[in-house]
Amino acid sequence: MVSIGIDLGGTNIKLALVDRDKGFITKKSVPTEADRGKVHIFDRIASEVKAIIKEENAEPVGLGMGLPGMVTLDRRTVKNPPNLPGWKIENVADEIESRLGLNAVIDNDANLAALGSARFGVGKDINDFIMITLGTGVGGGIIYDNKVYRGTTGSAGELGHVIINYHGPHSNSNTRGGIEAYLGQRFLSRYAADRIRQHTDNPLYEKFHTDFEKLEPVDLSRAADDGNELAVDILKSSGEKLGYAIVNYIHILDIRKIVVSGGVAKAGHWILDPAKETAEKFLMPPFLEDFDIIYESLGNEAALLGAASLAFEALS
Repeated sequence: MVSIGIDLGGTNIKLALVDRDKGFITKKSVPTEADRGKVHIFDRIASEVKAIIKEENAEPVGLGMGLPGMVTLDRRTVKNPPNLPGWKIENVADEIESRLGLNAVIDNDANLAALGSARFGVGKDINDFIMITLGTGVGGGIIYDNKVYRGTTGSAGELGHVIINYHGPHSNSNTRGGIEAYLGQRFLSRYAADRIRQHTDNPLYEKFHTDFEKLEPVDLSRAADDGNELAVDILKSSGEKLGYAIVNYIHILDIRKIVVSGGVAKAGHWILDPAKETAEKFLMPPFLEDFDIIYESLGNEAALLGAASLAFEALS
């Protein structure tokens, strides 16, 4: 059995034909060209899907798509997705079905990253876990009883907007101090740049002082690997903030396994170790049993595999 999985982002559209048991058969990525509008994006998706089906002589059971934003409980409509100009309340499933004659379902991209981990990644043998995606922003998905927990309207799991400091920095949240303001890639880079400007003798200042826009979290982790104490301290501070957020998640949900993915998570132990130490320090003792933080190496492929898995489970 095969299905089509799509991960729609503001920059790229990732597409794959996926076998339910074996995983990827083929995959590709094309620019979203979001500035050309939603009709162009839907037409582009349909064209690329038709090409994959023809090339592989495939008969998919349906199509699953992950995208940013809050998705309705029936998994057909997205509301005000970020990074997609001109999108408001869009019945994406209808748009795809009318172009392809193929049944379609959608969900939030972080939810599908969690589902992809549950079906193909480190979450495969874990019945209940919380996925935290550390990328451009901070997303989340909750796997409860081996299924995505979606709340009463489909919008559960906006973990990046959990507030840990009302007087903290801005992000995409409606108030200051959401965890995304500390761990989202561009927000972490902004914080790091502010710290580095105060240490003009540091190699990171020498490398980036003419253009801090080029500074990315991977630069910090490489510097930390090389023994740069300022980089270590910046990543430690961010990891501690993640630990505080994890305490909130676990105290509310009583789910003790935390799966972390995304580009920022590639900083590895420099962020995850202080996150775990902070969580262990502040979790109420009964919640420490079975607590763990696990890195998901699938990266962006998790959402793509999750999208295909959604099609298998909702449409076959």
